[in-house]
Amino acid sequence: MPFLGPAFIASVAYVDPGNFATNIQGGAQFGYMLIWVIVVSNLMAMLIQTLSAKLGIATGMNLAEHCRERFPKPVVIALWLLMELVAMATDLAEFLGAALGFQLLLGVPLFVGAILTALTTMIILGLERYGFRPLEAVISAMVAVIAACYLLEIFIVKPDWGQVVYHAFVPQLSGAESVLMASGILGATVMPHAIFLHSALMQGRIVVRDKARLQSLYHFEIIDVVIAMGIASFVNVAMLIMAAATFHTSGLTHIATIEEAHRTLEPLLGSSAKWIFGLSLLVSGLSSSTVGTSAGQVIMQGFIQRHIPVWIRRLVTMGPSLVVIAMGLDPTRTLVMSQVALSFGLPFAIIPLVMFTRRPDIMGDLVNKPFTSMLTYLIAAVIIALNLYLLYKTFVTG
Repeated sequence: MPFLGPAFIASVAYVDPGNFATNIQGGAQFGYMLIWVIVVSNLMAMLIQTLSAKLGIATGMNLAEHCRERFPKPVVIALWLLMELVAMATDLAEFLGAALGFQLLLGVPLFVGAILTALTTMIILGLERYGFRPLEAVISAMVAVIAACYLLEIFIVKPDWGQVVYHAFVPQLSGAESVLMASGILGATVMPHAIFLHSALMQGRIVVRDKARLQSLYHFEIIDVVIAMGIASFVNVAMLIMAAATFHTSGLTHIATIEEAHRTLEPLLGSSAKWIFGLSLLVSGLSSSTVGTSAGQVIMQGFIQRHIPVWIRRLVTMGPSLVVIAMGLDPTRTLVMSQVALSFGLPFAIIPLVMFTRRPDIMGDLVNKPFTSMLTYLIAAVIIALNLYLLYKTFVTG
């Protein structure tokens, strides 16, 4: 038990409102077909988050600090700016999701929901002054609430389990829109900022030096990752199952927004399903927005050795979300596109992570096995290929 916690904080990034947007749209439009994308994405996430944690355990430095130490300065600046943009795209999804949650549950305008989100996340972030355990406890409890909500939703919707199992193991795509949705699901699942954050969460948490204790700590962290990411995987699959079983099978394949999903659940499944959905969205947005702000701090401190008060970062990262709200843009479509943008940032986190974790002079006894490095490079290659195909389909063939 003392070793559990860091992966649960990182796992919040894998059940944020961006996942709601992509999974609901994917399930409504394509039924159970894209479940395999979630399964594969979460297996990727387990490996990548394990390597990130291992880097922090073995070296006492986080990924951004290693980039600063070992890359030329122009590369460091470019990576920092890119990751700041990624952090802003992340926060856009999380902040909008929590604001939507407040709007759906309390009936307040979206702008009021945004203000409530800012205040609530500041209160949660204030727990950091009391050490890492209170924040870990609150975030883990929020993850548990999200998982419980979707466990209830699964009981309510009564899915076709044969189709669920089939599509969990048989890869399928259907046209450019399904590729866009698959890219969005991948971007919403494997998160660049979570890779940077996890290494930071481990770097000074439990400091050991001898080989046996390093290996033990690493093995405990693998368990932490498997449990936390397993729960995140269940939540994501459950979101898509709910949308497929409720909307796709009812012919409502064009449920394009979270608000439509919330509104349609009541006549289809009853008021309890609607409230459970709203609560899970709100908790997801609040927890992931809190974690995203912490990740932004890690990225800035690691790359350029600068630290700004957390309330200033919170105010700055609110900007894009408030602009989207003020312009009246569709929040759900904005969420989906922000997740696609995140998938484009992934290789710039994964490739440096493998570069460092495969080097014995950096990692010592916890250096990657050759197969591990090869597999992780393959994951990066798949992500790059998916993004290039998406660009081709979107801008060349339309």
